[in-house]
Amino acid sequence: MNHRSDSLAPDGKWTLLVHGGAGMMRRGELDPVAEAEARAALARALDAGGDILRSGGGALDAVEAAVRVLEDDPVFNAGRGAVFTAQGIIELDAAIMDGRNRSAGAVAGVKGTRNPVSLARRVMTNSPHVMMAREGADSFALEQGAELVTADWFHTEERHAQLLRLRASGKDFDADVKFGTVGAVARDSDGHVAAATSTGGLTGKRWGRIGDSPVIGAGTIADDRACAVSATGSGEFYIRVNAAHEISARMRFLGESPQVAADSVQAETLALGGSGGVIVVGADGTPVWSFNTPGMYRGRLTDGADAMVAIFGDEG
Repeated sequence: MNHRSDSLAPDGKWTLLVHGGAGMMRRGELDPVAEAEARAALARALDAGGDILRSGGGALDAVEAAVRVLEDDPVFNAGRGAVFTAQGIIELDAAIMDGRNRSAGAVAGVKGTRNPVSLARRVMTNSPHVMMAREGADSFALEQGAELVTADWFHTEERHAQLLRLRASGKDFDADVKFGTVGAVARDSDGHVAAATSTGGLTGKRWGRIGDSPVIGAGTIADDRACAVSATGSGEFYIRVNAAHEISARMRFLGESPQVAADSVQAETLALGGSGGVIVVGADGTPVWSFNTPGMYRGRLTDGADAMVAIFGDEG
């Protein structure tokens, strides 16, 4: 079953949506402390981005600020609290995109940057490239003066325990339960959209695996002609479907609403075997989400309305 939002078009005012991943979160099964921590983190992310938009700031600054909050929170699988690879290390992916001119930056497999989303923005603004990976991206971070941290900053006992359980199970990697990729999309008061996504990938990932989050058009896209999208879920399937771009293209060329376009692409992804969710803000500011898992950490803030955060499929 596809869970969808009740579309709430803000008549051209600013809009911000955030997510903290989609997966097997069911009411009554999630630890109450973990639930409260996740809701509080989503609210802080909305505050950080909302403060920028409320003061007339741009969508690009807002999505970066919101994602930085989520990267710094150990509740989610991004930045601090990211999952471990099969080798017992943490590798981080992120992307950011500006809907005004479709400028974009992405990093994959970085190890020492506290906020990969900000490094992705430096790739966009301070280099001629769109994507950098692994040792090269780490060198770029050092040259750019990005805030660097040791591996201990990212390490959490919960994520390490997940790796140990995975090893004991004999599975190759954790493909069934998603833990907390984060993202944000926004439309500012000038009518521009932006998107950002950040993740630690899959527990037990091997061979330098990279998912959809840093792939422009798959997990992240922003285009003032249509919408901004950030995805979370089965990365390989979102890459194959080119999910974020498909949503944007359906809106541009078929004239579909954000909700119809998101639901259609989610259905296509699920038919191939991929689960997860997306947040979308239309060029007119319409905010929607669509997910085909029991739950999705998500939040919404629109000009003139109270912030809303949710986790389970029967909320919002």
